[in-house]
Amino acid sequence: MKILILGAGQVGSSAAYHLSREEANEVTVVDMRPDVLRELQDRLDIRTVVGHAAYPDVLERAGANDADIIVALTDTDETNMVACQVAYTGFRTPTKIARIRSAEYMNASKLFTQDAIPIDVRISPEQLVCSFIEQLILYPGSSQVHEFADGRVRLVGAKADREGLLVGQRISTLKDHITNTEARIAAIYRDGKAMLPTGETVIQEGDEVFFIADRKDIRVFMSEMRRLEDPVRRVVIAGGGNIGVRLAMALEHTNQVKIIERDPRRARQISEQLNKAIVLVGDAADEELLLEKNIDNVDVFCALTNSEEANILSSMLSKRLGAHKVMALINRPSYVDLVEAGTIDIAISPQQVTIGSLLAHVRRGDVVKVHSLRRGAAEAMEAIAHGDKDSSKVVGRSIEEIDLPKGTAIVAIVRGDQVIIAHHDTVIETDDHVILFMTDRRKIERLESLFQVGVSFV
Repeated sequence: MKILILGAGQVGSSAAYHLSREEANEVTVVDMRPDVLRELQDRLDIRTVVGHAAYPDVLERAGANDADIIVALTDTDETNMVACQVAYTGFRTPTKIARIRSAEYMNASKLFTQDAIPIDVRISPEQLVCSFIEQLILYPGSSQVHEFADGRVRLVGAKADREGLLVGQRISTLKDHITNTEARIAAIYRDGKAMLPTGETVIQEGDEVFFIADRKDIRVFMSEMRRLEDPVRRVVIAGGGNIGVRLAMALEHTNQVKIIERDPRRARQISEQLNKAIVLVGDAADEELLLEKNIDNVDVFCALTNSEEANILSSMLSKRLGAHKVMALINRPSYVDLVEAGTIDIAISPQQVTIGSLLAHVRRGDVVKVHSLRRGAAEAMEAIAHGDKDSSKVVGRSIEEIDLPKGTAIVAIVRGDQVIIAHHDTVIETDDHVILFMTDRRKIERLESLFQVGVSFV
């Protein structure tokens, strides 16, 4: 598949990294900065073109004539929109994906049609990050929460602690602890290494456990891994940018929200947008301000400014002053593991949150959702099974009969309104939404082929 990525910023570079690792993809990156492209080309097996992302001659040099997908990820909404328009008008590019940061554009759905601005998929990293944080706040104690099948099923990552009921016991005993409900432990990360568990696997303190369950059962199974935390009530947000304001608007009707913004003019603008949240003017790394606002009574402190150094410092300070949980927005992937090893509870990487939305649209087969996990090392995917036993490699077969790549597990199936936790003898039917967990992304091409329908399979 020929993929054209416009923009070599943090999101564009992350997309190039993930997509170029898959053998079936030919990736070309366009950017106006030759030094950035040289550095990217030194690290990745890609082609680069220097130039303005929306100029027709630049797109032609980049290979838009025969590109399958164009992914416009520059920092400017208008550039991304014009690039998609040029790709459609001049080159008839089949699939056009654009990063749209402005909520005003994102909400104007009538703009984005083939007769107007021909963008097939709009991606807002800010909105995706906001939704990701919302889920973490909704399920205290989780490190990652991802939705499948329109929210009916959730994949949750949580660190096992000594107060978890299942810690020190075999996974097979889970059904003895909880009756009438069912979940599946998809993977365990122990000392940074992935394990596909069996019934005999013993959960140890410190394991990062990924489990999948119906959304109504999440809290029950969380209690098996760790002591169940109280619901979040008080939230402090550092930074009044796009993400901070979106999060405040999403939480202010259910939580006590305070947002700290350094710029008085911006703070006034924010206060006019919010109904209940309190807007404070000041520095989130000011110890006196944090103490004055009772940081020791705060359930969650979210540092969401444009400076990751400021996010790290303000989060560390808030934790030291008594905030129960702290989260920091970290743009550099190399920093994420480093800061989580210290006093910061959760480091949020916009690139990792965003990349799943891109991957869902470049996967072969009918893949409707992808979530990148463990800094891109693992992946959770939702695919729809089509065809019949003669034309599909999965339909009409039990899970034990399917030739899954090593390190891959089918963990759940959504059939209509029914959520089925997968077992070895579960048979996949046409139109099932199949949820898979993959610890080795290098096998993705083989996995995709399972969900492609052919004339017949011998």
